[in-house]
Amino acid sequence: MTVVAATLYRNGQKIRDIPLDETIRCDHDKSEFVWIGLLEPTDAELLDLQQRYDLHPLAVEDALKAHQLPKVDIYGDQLFVVAQTAHLEGDDICYGETAIFVGHSHIITVRHGSARAHAQLRHQLEAAPSLLRHGVDYVLHAILDFIVDGYLPMVEAIEDSVLEMERATLDRFLGRPEVTRLFKLRRELIRFQRILAPMAEVAGKFVRIDMPCIDPDARPYFSDVLDHVRRVQTMVDGLRDVLTSVFEVSNLLEQQRTGDITRQLAAWAAILAVPTAIAGIYGMNFKNMPELQVHDGYFIVLAVIATLCVTLYIRFRRSGWL
Repeated sequence: MTVVAATLYRNGQKIRDIPLDETIRCDHDKSEFVWIGLLEPTDAELLDLQQRYDLHPLAVEDALKAHQLPKVDIYGDQLFVVAQTAHLEGDDICYGETAIFVGHSHIITVRHGSARAHAQLRHQLEAAPSLLRHGVDYVLHAILDFIVDGYLPMVEAIEDSVLEMERATLDRFLGRPEVTRLFKLRRELIRFQRILAPMAEVAGKFVRIDMPCIDPDARPYFSDVLDHVRRVQTMVDGLRDVLTSVFEVSNLLEQQRTGDITRQLAAWAAILAVPTAIAGIYGMNFKNMPELQVHDGYFIVLAVIATLCVTLYIRFRRSGWL
């Protein structure tokens, strides 16, 4: 069964549930309207609603395909709105689509792949009849606000993961899995930004443009939705910058640690070069080497080697190479 709910409201109060095969006409009062919620309906169900509520065929076709970017279309005295939902599964941002048909006395929502049902939203609106009595434009605002508010926990979860990786970067090298995860999160955020921009445009149209079924008094509500979208956009922009900085800081720290190791190896190589060079000179086996006849030559050479090595060690130590 794809019908989640079909309800008649009047003056902000729920009157009764209605069957889909019943056509409700509410031509006298804005506060009387029908709200029908569908989850992945069949073609037959949506085509039946098309005939009963005079839905535009192009809008119905878009609602059935469910592969649209956020948008708002005007068909005579009705609106067709598409909004993208998003939720997090692991490190993947998964998307759904909610198509909304808005008429003077009806609002029909068609959900595809959305992880959040509208039941909670209905209960909240029914608990505030003074707002629900404003009609379909207020319900439309509430649905868009509900979808946009669902973005925030997802972005906050990604933010927590990124900050945790940022802290780990200061303590150790990032391994290949972590670097791969960084780039994956960056790709997901770039894709998400492609959804946020059209969503902001949709909310902005309701604020700036006169549209059928939308009362001018409802514009402040849609302005609030626009503010929420912009807030999420700002957070995503900041997250992308943090992801880039984590990778850059990781590279810088890795270069610094590699440089420290290189300096240590160079210092020890210089120290070990002293006995190697001296031992090499006296290991050439020439007969005419005067130093070979010195009675205490062996001890003198060892003392010279030890003195030079200790001196080099102290200087490297003071310069921070060891």
